[in-house]
Amino acid sequence: MGISLHSQCFFCFICILSIFCITNCFTHHAYSQCPEDQRTLLLELKKDLIFDSTLSTKLVLWNQTQDYCSWDGVECDGAGHVISLQLDGEGISGGIHNLSSLAGLGYLKKLNLAHNDFGGVQIPGGILNLKHLTHLNLLDTGFGGQVPIEISLMRRLVSLDLSSLFPIYVLKIENPNLKMLLQNLTELRELYLDGVNIPAKGREWCQAISSSLPELRILSLRDCSLSGPLHPSLSKLHFLSVVQLDFNDILSPVPNFFANFSYLTTLSLSLCSLKSSFPDMIFQIPTLENLDLSMNVFLTGTIPQFHSNASLRTIMLSHTNFSGPLPNSIGNLSMLSEIHLHNCSFTGPIPSTMATLTRLVYVDLSWNFFTDSIPPFYMSKKLQFVHLSANLLSGSIPQPLFSLPSLITLTLSKNQLSGRLYEFPTLQFSNIVELDLSSNRLEGQIPESFFTLERLDTLDLSHNFFNGKVQLEKFQRLQYLRFLGLSYNNLSVDTSITNTSLSTFPLLFWLGLASCNLHKFPDLINHPKLVDLDLSNNRITGEVPNWIWEIGNGKLSYLNLFWNLLVGLQKPYHIPSSLNSLDVHSNLLHGELPPLPPHAEYIDYSHNNFEKSIPLNIGNPTIELVYLSLANNSLSGAIPTSFCNATQLQVLNLSANKLSGTIPPCLVQNLKQLGVLNFGGNNISGNIPNTFGVNCNLEILDISRNYLDGSLPVSLANCKSLQVLNIGNNNIDDGFPCMLLSSLRVLVLHSNRFHGQVRCSKSWSNLQIIDIASNNFTGYLYAKSFSGMMLEKDARLESGYIHYRRGFLVDDQYYSVKVIVKGVQVEYKKIWTTFTVIDFSCNNFQGEIPNAIGDLSYLQVLNLSHNTFAGTIPKSLGNLTQLGSLDLSTNQLTGEIPKELTRLTFLGALNLSNSLEP
Repeated sequence: MGISLHSQCFFCFICILSIFCITNCFTHHAYSQCPEDQRTLLLELKKDLIFDSTLSTKLVLWNQTQDYCSWDGVECDGAGHVISLQLDGEGISGGIHNLSSLAGLGYLKKLNLAHNDFGGVQIPGGILNLKHLTHLNLLDTGFGGQVPIEISLMRRLVSLDLSSLFPIYVLKIENPNLKMLLQNLTELRELYLDGVNIPAKGREWCQAISSSLPELRILSLRDCSLSGPLHPSLSKLHFLSVVQLDFNDILSPVPNFFANFSYLTTLSLSLCSLKSSFPDMIFQIPTLENLDLSMNVFLTGTIPQFHSNASLRTIMLSHTNFSGPLPNSIGNLSMLSEIHLHNCSFTGPIPSTMATLTRLVYVDLSWNFFTDSIPPFYMSKKLQFVHLSANLLSGSIPQPLFSLPSLITLTLSKNQLSGRLYEFPTLQFSNIVELDLSSNRLEGQIPESFFTLERLDTLDLSHNFFNGKVQLEKFQRLQYLRFLGLSYNNLSVDTSITNTSLSTFPLLFWLGLASCNLHKFPDLINHPKLVDLDLSNNRITGEVPNWIWEIGNGKLSYLNLFWNLLVGLQKPYHIPSSLNSLDVHSNLLHGELPPLPPHAEYIDYSHNNFEKSIPLNIGNPTIELVYLSLANNSLSGAIPTSFCNATQLQVLNLSANKLSGTIPPCLVQNLKQLGVLNFGGNNISGNIPNTFGVNCNLEILDISRNYLDGSLPVSLANCKSLQVLNIGNNNIDDGFPCMLLSSLRVLVLHSNRFHGQVRCSKSWSNLQIIDIASNNFTGYLYAKSFSGMMLEKDARLESGYIHYRRGFLVDDQYYSVKVIVKGVQVEYKKIWTTFTVIDFSCNNFQGEIPNAIGDLSYLQVLNLSHNTFAGTIPKSLGNLTQLGSLDLSTNQLTGEIPKELTRLTFLGALNLSNSLEP
């Protein structure tokens, strides 16, 4: 029977179609079976994975009834093949190893397992066998150990992210190294290895990346333990748009070639130990949007002019050494939203053009040297945060600042702003949360507008010249207020409550009412959150009431009552264990010392009338104590050995009392943190203990005006940081302490029994005050002894006073000294770092006065009287142009007064009596 041509053709078509379908099905089977089997593979994957169903929002919903391509986290192509799995943040913790179901998804191109926790196991082979992957995201998955070499076989990868931003478990690339892992990944465009440990030097890791990844767009290697310097081979990566190398020890300059990256949008090099000058041209890359160089304290540079086509959105230079003015062309940065310049060295005015930047959200120019007035920022309607504290800004505060619709924080403290604050229009819903205007020169009354800022959390107006009477209850309108500072103005604060319908401050945490003309304690017992209270420098009389310890529901942490007229603490004592700091110095308190709070860190009972002995167990419950001052009282008895238990103590001041007995040897042996020890002005006797340990941290030691005898202990040489040593007015019998001179700035040996020659092998390069008067020193003064003394100009002209400062718990401890000036003893409460004194009077020195003294160009007081110096007065003394007092009386000098002394224009006292012989 014949077959028609039409039938033959149809038969052939059916055969070809059958062969195609069979072939296609086999092809699909090789990858993942036919598309209809994808559901089965995904459900097997869900079954194998261990995940927290309470955290999961995707896996937990996968089921048989819905189309698997519509499941959350699943993406398919047009034929129903799974090409993307987004399983980030699903609470997966296991079941990832040897997953045949995952390996069966042969069309899978994108896999995202970020933000799960696999407990530190190595990256499994089941993932690395997915050779068709183009995107692999294992960000914060909790994998650990060496990154497997199999990653180098994933040749189609375009994006790879193995980052661990908060690593509990650490991935490392060490063996195999970075070059071996990247050598085949030539298609890679995005590489994120943040937090992966890659201990490689600059040349090694730079060449590994540049030679293998020529098309790279994004390079993110933050916190990878990389070393520098940045190698020139990186300049080959012409297509880079994002470079993030923060938190590595690059320790090199920033290379100029970054300026040639014409696609660069982000350059982030924070905390990289960068140094030298930053290339200006990088600021001017037209595509650059984000620049972060913060926390590189040795990086210098200036900000150049900006072109009108600039794209910068964020500039972060905080904690660098950038300097110079901000250019007016900063107004060209129309896209700028954040500028962080905190703690740099910028100078000059803040450009008025910044006020025109409409996209500004965050401005931090604090802790610089900006001058002149504050721009009003009248066009910056999106501005939320303005930090301009600690500059040299002057003039009035622009009133429009307070009415910016998005403003949340405004801090202008520590400037020279002046004038009155006038009422300003407030929005119906003001967003201002923090307002800090402290430490300026503002005056007038506090504007009523402030009381309408209903969202205020912080209001600090302290250290200004605000005046008038203020009712504290007005602030109760601000129900969210936690920090309120009114201290040190010319205010009279009325703390009485007239409207009982107003509730107390429900959230108030910190209250500063120092110097507010208070005459009684404000009723603050019903303030449940208050833990920090400053009522110092007022005229509060009577006793400290018991109820004060109940403030903050008995959790008071800081109480400052110094400079009042208080006479005692009401008994029985109920001082809470939560109290960390108690300062009641300079009152009229008397009787026995009140007990120390058991967890106190800072206690100041000084300048009162406390009597009797210090409790023997005073150091037992105070192991956390850092600062204790009982100075200027009338305490008697011995120094308790229990102080030796307060091992965290940094400052111990028992001066100007009536204490007797000896210095406990364990005191300087056990207290390894001790930086200031002051027993001056007591009745202490015996030897100075020879127990100063090798870990001695003493910077100030004052044991003057006692009855100590014997010799100086040799172990005192262990105190390598000692700046001030005052043992004047004792009975110490010893030679000159040459071993102590390396770090000393102040040495007072006045009125002891020291003897012998003053001749040391090393110079006195740090010494600025030396008083060895009224001893039995003999011999000649040698020129070498003065070599280097008080000549280091840079070290001496640093701003400030000699002080002790360690940590934030202890305020600066300034040292005072008494010096004979113009024949009168003068006490200097603080010692300026330029104040220099030599007093060798009342000894038995002989010979000529060394010419080398004339080289001490910053010397201000020189007293060589009551010795047996001979010869002529050195002409070189005319070089001491800062000298204010010169006493050479009662010596055996000869000749005339040198005419060169007429150059001493600051000289206010000259005593040559009983000295010059014809």
